Amino acid sequence: MVSMNRLTTEQRVRIVACLVEGNSIRATCRMTGASKNTVTKLLSDMGLVCSIFMDRNMRDLTCKRIEADEIWSFCYAKQKNVPAEKAGEFGYGDVWVWVGLDSDTKLVPTYRVGPRDLQEARLFMADLAKRMRGRIQLTTDGYTFYLKAVSDAFGNEIDYAQLIKIYGSSTQSGKYSPGVCLGTERHTVIGDPDPDLISTSYVERQNLTMRMSMRRFTRLTNAFSKKVENLTAAVSLHFAHYNYCRVHASLGRKTPAMAAGITDHVWTLQELVGLLEQAENVPSKRGSYKPRAKTGISE
Repeated sequence: MVSMNRLTTEQRVRIVACLVEGNSIRATCRMTGASKNTVTKLLSDMGLVCSIFMDRNMRDLTCKRIEADEIWSFCYAKQKNVPAEKAGEFGYGDVWVWVGLDSDTKLVPTYRVGPRDLQEARLFMADLAKRMRGRIQLTTDGYTFYLKAVSDAFGNEIDYAQLIKIYGSSTQSGKYSPGVCLGTERHTVIGDPDPDLISTSYVERQNLTMRMSMRRFTRLTNAFSKKVENLTAAVSLHFAHYNYCRVHASLGRKTPAMAAGITDHVWTLQELVGLLEQAENVPSKRGSYKPRAKTGISE
């Protein structure tokens, strides 16, 4: 085993490579020889520095078309199994990840980990609004809280529409059989959105990427997050890798960050790990680097 204090850059890169490719903490331990505490601490630290870096880097963006959605997960236990003394406390039961995605560059300029309520919707949309340079066209699903959140964040300076899917009963048998989508309805809410561009297909495809790239998001397994801080760290690391390191075939072998003009090259995992090493070399007021928990791309 290796301790956290003795990890080299190469060892950190191997651990991060395992995590961003969808391996669990324990699988990463078996593959790299690192202890569980070492892997967990590295995940937590990397999640923090990735979140801070993207918060600073995702500014004054020229995105024109954004899709937003929420993806469900849970921490500690399923909502129905949360102990009475923990009921209603965030981090126990249902946890949602709010995601905004640029349809043209596939960039994820903002995300947020939290409950699925009006306050989180407002914070999510306010963060999205401050990162955009100009007017955008936004599409969400029919979740009611988006109406107030978008209006508060953008006012009338947006072309906003909701795409509402109509579902029917599935003809398949089984508890987990999906509903059948019978059609969609497009509703203009604010401004004059282009009807041909009202879609949530790309951000919904991002949901699949998240479930394939983070073991704790895989359904019907015991690989769920026990602590919301670890879930947040995994999400932050995932989006940093997705935006800067992961080549997107539809973009002509570019990363989303390259397509958006944020960077001029495909980042290596060494560069991603370098964010943490740079942070460790900057002393805090107490003389050492001390990561803190975050709930999304912004404080």
